Amino acid sequence: MRVAVVWNHDHTGVINRFGHHCQEVYGRETAESVVAALQEGGHETLLCEGDKGLLATLERFMPPDPQARPSGMVFNMAAGIQGECRLTHVPAMLEMAGVPYTGSSPLGHGLALDKVITKRLIRDRGVPTPNFCVMRRGTESTGDLRFPLVVKPRHESACFGLQFVHEPAQLRQAVEVIVTQYAQDALVEEYIEGREITIALLGNGELEVLPVVEYDFGDRETRHVTGEVTRTICPAQMGSKLTAVLSDISVATFRACQCRDNARVDLRIDRSGRPFVLEINSIPGLSPTSMYPLAAMTAGYSFVSLVNRMLDVAHTRYFGVGTA
Repeated sequence: MRVAVVWNHDHTGVINRFGHHCQEVYGRETAESVVAALQEGGHETLLCEGDKGLLATLERFMPPDPQARPSGMVFNMAAGIQGECRLTHVPAMLEMAGVPYTGSSPLGHGLALDKVITKRLIRDRGVPTPNFCVMRRGTESTGDLRFPLVVKPRHESACFGLQFVHEPAQLRQAVEVIVTQYAQDALVEEYIEGREITIALLGNGELEVLPVVEYDFGDRETRHVTGEVTRTICPAQMGSKLTAVLSDISVATFRACQCRDNARVDLRIDRSGRPFVLEINSIPGLSPTSMYPLAAMTAGYSFVSLVNRMLDVAHTRYFGVGTA
């Protein structure tokens, strides 16, 4: 089958550079590893930019079939180039053009990328998440939120802009940094002292919950604040009852945000063993150091089999059968 791997690397294929620029990008090595995995799975591949020329490129690579059935698929790795709801841009183009693709729809990506909407949706389903408020100035009331607090941009991923604050003066400064640098609201939430873990999900109907990955921070409070490398443990050491609870609330988060095919849910477990969902990532990283491949490989996948399984899951969703 023809499979176009779509990513955003160049960032020049736009009419104007305008609006908030995406800071998240896949490295070339990762994209090329996905291409190689798909080729090993027997597919004809093309690596292309998710920019204004994408549809013309896809039409040349996978021309319309006389039977009106798509002649190929997109393996979507596009983080977007600029503007709001950047993860939705390539999927929306593909929906409009009638090209099937892996991963969530524009709606799923939009809900997952907005951390505030995610928290409201999962709370409606009874999923625990840290108490929070939204700030634009840093002087708004925090209500009954208890310090320390975690402050982060409302619409970013990969922990961009994440700050840890202990008192109101720090909070005002942290909010100002986010509003100035990211041109968006700040999500302010209570810090949950304890373990941080992530759960990788694969599938649609009956979701495959991959082994739990735990972050080991050493003496630090949380990851990505100091720029230091965080050690990971997979599978995390925990009892079967807690593992089942984590699986259930991760699946509930996936459903609430209308994700598809694959995603990764980040959680914290407090000192008394209570879990809290922090966010969901609708395009989980696939680099050699990313948590999603680590969880999959612990479950017995190779990188090649994982990538081809991700393609199969999407193909089955569209056509009822895998790619084989």
